[in-house]
Amino acid sequence: MNSKKEAQRVALIVGALIVVDQIVKIWVKTHMQIGEEIPLIGTWCRLHFTENEGFAFGMSLGGAVGKVILTLVRLVASGAIVWLLARLVRQQGRRSLIYSLTLILAGALGNLVDSCFYGLVFNESYYTVATLFPPEGGYAPFMQGRVVDMFYFPLFAFDWPAGLPFIGGEHFEFFNAIFNVADSAITIGIVWLIVDQVFISPKYSKSTESKDVEGEK
Repeated sequence: MNSKKEAQRVALIVGALIVVDQIVKIWVKTHMQIGEEIPLIGTWCRLHFTENEGFAFGMSLGGAVGKVILTLVRLVASGAIVWLLARLVRQQGRRSLIYSLTLILAGALGNLVDSCFYGLVFNESYYTVATLFPPEGGYAPFMQGRVVDMFYFPLFAFDWPAGLPFIGGEHFEFFNAIFNVADSAITIGIVWLIVDQVFISPKYSKSTESKDVEGEK
């Protein structure tokens, strides 16, 4: 494995995912109001514009201080992943591990762009379509922007029977999270990383140990 080419591939994947993520977010931000929906495939595949204060899939850490702390955590985590990826590429580590971390990094950086800059370059999307670089300025200071989410896949929904305790009569939707391209990259990267650590890493370690033993003979 050529370390220079591997580093270029990692950079290309990260860059491409960030560009796609930002194109979709900017389009949604400049064409839709918060709460607006566009059906894509029936009722189970939609664009639904929403914004969140922090974590993936709409989770948040409240208040301006919490927002800044979360953005700083993202910055530190992204820096740590960059350092680890650079080390793995130099040492010609497992591609499975390298590319799982690459997806996580791309997703983290994609959402970091929103957190750091969207408050500066966009106005609000409530009751109106936002403008890029509005003359009156943005809706929030640096590092306090909101993350744009839009993909909504409620695969099926139903109402629980009224006679059931606690949940009777309540509406249920399967997979009601609203997410973006960056969230998808993070999720796929984490699942890939778990698979790598559980299944691939032990086999790789055993293979390396066998080669070492044969080399000693």
